[in-house]
Amino acid sequence: MSKRRVSEGICEVDCIDGPRAAAARAALPPEQESRAVAEAVKVLAHPGRLRVLKALEGRELCVCDLAHVLGLSMSGTSAQLRELRRLGAVQFRAHGKLVYYRIADAFWSELIDSVSEKLHGAIPR
Repeated sequence: MSKRRVSEGICEVDCIDGPRAAAARAALPPEQESRAVAEAVKVLAHPGRLRVLKALEGRELCVCDLAHVLGLSMSGTSAQLRELRRLGAVQFRAHGKLVYYRIADAFWSELIDSVSEKLHGAIPR
């Protein structure tokens, strides 16, 4: 039975290394910070929102053009943009009757590109 536990990544015995565990606990972020990070990751964990950010990478697009590029309705595109705005990943400006969006900070593109590069070999094409 114990060999099975080890092969599944579970310790055979319950043994706490006090100093190591204390150092790990001290390195933990506050609970509120962990919740905020988890919420941001949840917002980004949607293929539609990732595609919005990729479409906006290096350019500014009005909602009409963005909807066309993504093959979404205006309301569907607006819903994705609303979540990204709430996260602070995109900004917009109004120009007459049009609203143009852009990425608020290169960090968001870099994050997506970094994850994509890491997974590149693992994703079947």
